[in-house]
Amino acid sequence: MKTIIAACSQNLSGSRASIQTALRTLLAVPWPSQRDVSSALQLLAVLQWVLSFLLLGIVSLLLLIYLLFTSLWLIPVLYVAWIIFDWDTPEKGGRRLPCLRRWTVWKHFRDYFPVKLVKTHDLSPRHNYIIGSHPHGILCVGAFCNFITGSTGFEELFPGIRSSLTTLAGNFRLPVFREYLMSGGLFPVTRRAIGYLLSQKGTGNAVAIVIGGAAESLSCRPGVTTLILKNRKGFVRMALRHGAFLVPSFSFGENDLFRQVVFEEGSWMRSIQRRFQKMMGFAPCLFYGRGLISCRSRGLLPYARPITTVVGEPLAVPKVENPSRELVDRYHELYISALLKLFNDNKTKYGLSESDELHIL
Repeated sequence: MKTIIAACSQNLSGSRASIQTALRTLLAVPWPSQRDVSSALQLLAVLQWVLSFLLLGIVSLLLLIYLLFTSLWLIPVLYVAWIIFDWDTPEKGGRRLPCLRRWTVWKHFRDYFPVKLVKTHDLSPRHNYIIGSHPHGILCVGAFCNFITGSTGFEELFPGIRSSLTTLAGNFRLPVFREYLMSGGLFPVTRRAIGYLLSQKGTGNAVAIVIGGAAESLSCRPGVTTLILKNRKGFVRMALRHGAFLVPSFSFGENDLFRQVVFEEGSWMRSIQRRFQKMMGFAPCLFYGRGLISCRSRGLLPYARPITTVVGEPLAVPKVENPSRELVDRYHELYISALLKLFNDNKTKYGLSESDELHIL
């Protein structure tokens, strides 16, 4: 019996020593610093956003089709019935959830680049506004972060102004993705949707439109500031019809987030991109960014480059029910002049040189 007790005592002593050794080893391992944790959260915030915009709609559609052929077929049937019933909601004010603008994840998203919003003039809540957002870039990071999330302080900088952002109408035909977009305050870039926001929601509305659209994304690359704007006049006509003031804005650094294979005008690949754009509404870009594990690898995450969105001076626009072509041209030229002034006044402050010019096509 004494022998057994002695053996057990030795085993217990050995176990205690092993546990103590393991604890000392664990405590000796360096814990992640606060900076490391913040960097990881920022990366995850950007990752969920990229995956949501690139895959959520397609994956949801494929999942619903798959469920149709399973015992859960009633779920996609009911959801399709709901979409039919709810079809016009995106063009009638949407279904915004203000709490989503205050998500902590958007602060991590902002800090990854980082994104900054700069105010140059006040916007009175007694008017409505159409904010022209330039440039498009690949994924419109600056426009999304500033006009959809509350992370850069838009509501504090412009008290009494409710911002929203327009995107391709086709996005609102994709299941689940449409709910995601509406909850954040995105709307189709259609006359009906913009007209509703400017006429049925009182004053203090600021509708941001990425005017260059898909065509502009084809020319997106670091160091190049080319805008598709010369023949884009529909936003001016909408502003005149509703008496909405025009406000230029420019996101410095937007084109530095990705690298893109740019095909020359007249090449067969460029022709395919143009045809695809006309049929589908968006242009297929061959782009890449950094990878998930290392910034030296290639992937679909944007590079961490600072983005500064400068909101310019509002251009007063009269309300004209049926504006003439001459009147539209006049205010279009005034808008371009205001945008050029905004660019030239701020370019050296945010990463460009005095010799850099804004090219408008």
